[in-house]
Amino acid sequence: MPQPTLKRSLSLFLITLYGLGNILGAGIYVLVGKVAGEAGYFAPLSFLIASVIAAISAFSYAELSARYPVSAGEAVYVDEGFGLQKLSLIVGLMITLAGIVSAAAIAHGFAGYLRVFFDIPGWLAITLLIVLLGCLAAWGINQSVKVAALLTLAEITGLLIIIYVGADQVTGLSILPEQIELLDQDDTYRNFSLLGIFSGAFLAFYAYIGFEDMVNIAEEVKNPQRNMPRAILLCVVVSSLLYAGVTLVSLSVLTPAELKQTDAPLAAVYARATGNAPVVITVIGIFAVINGALIQLIMSSRLLYGMASKQWLPGFLGRINPVTRTPINSTVLTVLLMLFFAMTFQIVALAEFTSYLVLMVFALVNLALIKIKQKSPDPDGVIVFSVWLPRLGFLTTISFLLIEVFSGLFY
Repeated sequence: MPQPTLKRSLSLFLITLYGLGNILGAGIYVLVGKVAGEAGYFAPLSFLIASVIAAISAFSYAELSARYPVSAGEAVYVDEGFGLQKLSLIVGLMITLAGIVSAAAIAHGFAGYLRVFFDIPGWLAITLLIVLLGCLAAWGINQSVKVAALLTLAEITGLLIIIYVGADQVTGLSILPEQIELLDQDDTYRNFSLLGIFSGAFLAFYAYIGFEDMVNIAEEVKNPQRNMPRAILLCVVVSSLLYAGVTLVSLSVLTPAELKQTDAPLAAVYARATGNAPVVITVIGIFAVINGALIQLIMSSRLLYGMASKQWLPGFLGRINPVTRTPINSTVLTVLLMLFFAMTFQIVALAEFTSYLVLMVFALVNLALIKIKQKSPDPDGVIVFSVWLPRLGFLTTISFLLIEVFSGLFY
């Protein structure tokens, strides 16, 4: 009897919403206050730096997803580029761990928004969320992604509401020129601010993590050579525009200190801007973090499945349930690891660790594409970009990592 295979059922629209749900749920609803705490009124600049670094590598992912539309995407890309199975396995495990740790961070965000309504212990909220999402992910990819798509539409609506209710207060950022003037006058403040901006950018980079996860469900996408690259680039553009608007509004309505202190930053922005209870935006915030955690769970389980299918991991992780057509064993392992990290670490530490892992993977993926393009510069039916993009992607990710290490020593 032949082994069941994954089902190709996802359209361009669904895969784009899947990616947006991952990016938006993993970042802006949870971390905008933490970034403001690092960078102050320069938080928009931190988000801009993070978006540029993410966008450059997104072009590499777009091309590679068309060249190799398979699960365990990054591991396969590195294998094709370097031909080193051990390195490919390490990369696959790194991105799997990044997804699991990211989902654990998002689960903390869920607990923060839920506590606006209910006085519930954080550990209980986190446990219920992760177990329920594990059941949904095991049920089926089509069902899971359709739920994720609906939640993504709610997320986008919530961000547009925040931009709308706070748009008339954006002039509140008139304090920014005063902050810039201080940079020119005070050496101590200059060092603090520049390191704060880059530290904020490193944390903000976590808010852009998500487009790279899309490649790991490529085996379940219709016409992946065409749809995957388009979906990846669409996600980066849309999320960058939304982040710009929300960050400017948030810093116009609340001070960086106020944003830093709240576990539900956008709910606080809505309440201050409108004078009303933030019921709607809090519910949407809950949906957002649920969505982000669900998508990370799906991605991580598919990566484990993909590596097991290549016989890089134990075979039981590569088994597909004949009824649900999903990798049940990989999903269960992912849920257990998510629970461990969520119960052990706090949200900022989890987000920073995720950023470290993803940036290292980005550097290797960009290098792999450079080597692949040397061997096969223009394959038929594949969207191809200039070789300077992966070169620039490698340089920017390595530089970003080094700056963060340096700032960690002195800031």
